[in-house]
Amino acid sequence: MTNPQNLGEEPDSKDEAAGADEKTSAPAGQGEGVTSAKPGAPNAEPTAESSAQSDEPQAAESVPTDSDAAAEADTSSVNAPGEELDMSAFEEELGDSDLVKALAKIAELEDQLARAHADLYNLNQEYSNYVRRSKEAASGHRESGQSEVLEALIGVLDDIDAARAHGDLDDGPFASIASKLESVLGQRFFLERFGQEDEDFDPAFHEALLANTNPEVDRPIIAKVLQPGYRRAERVLRAAKVMVDNPE
Repeated sequence: MTNPQNLGEEPDSKDEAAGADEKTSAPAGQGEGVTSAKPGAPNAEPTAESSAQSDEPQAAESVPTDSDAAAEADTSSVNAPGEELDMSAFEEELGDSDLVKALAKIAELEDQLARAHADLYNLNQEYSNYVRRSKEAASGHRESGQSEVLEALIGVLDDIDAARAHGDLDDGPFASIASKLESVLGQRFFLERFGQEDEDFDPAFHEALLANTNPEVDRPIIAKVLQPGYRRAERVLRAAKVMVDNPE
């Protein structure tokens, strides 16, 4: 016979076995659900955060800041190459500041420098003209100086000529000195003595101190040389003093 207690306990053991099976099966199913649900939940949360983070830079980039506006204003104020800058507004803002005074001082100094350069240029031009005129006039001054010296020596030459006329320079050392002096003055300084008897009278070269009438002449002729004349090239240093015979 079967023990009722045993009969009553068997169902319990079966129930316990079934419950144990449910427990063992439930964790398996539950484990699958957990494994499928748990990885999905963490992935969903970072996605939301990443989307929020990715939206924040876009929002920051889309909103212009004050510095960007100032940079755009500065960029728009810069003129294109080749265009002149409009400094009127800038100058109005400066007013009587130290920078304006410094700019005015610079402009004044630049004007003074330009004037100094102009004065120096004019001075150089004047000096160049002076040098050119001096070179051109140097030969004239040289000729004038030499002529003055020759005019001073004419009196000495008159004495030599008078001594030769009286026979005092026929020989002797002084005769050679006189001859050498006349030779040097004639060859180097082109001094020439003129005025000879029977020459035609020329008022440009002769000075008539005496005049006679002579029926034998048909034009004024030098009858006698009272004092010889001297000339240097075309310049007459002294006219010859003569006596003239005029026709009737």
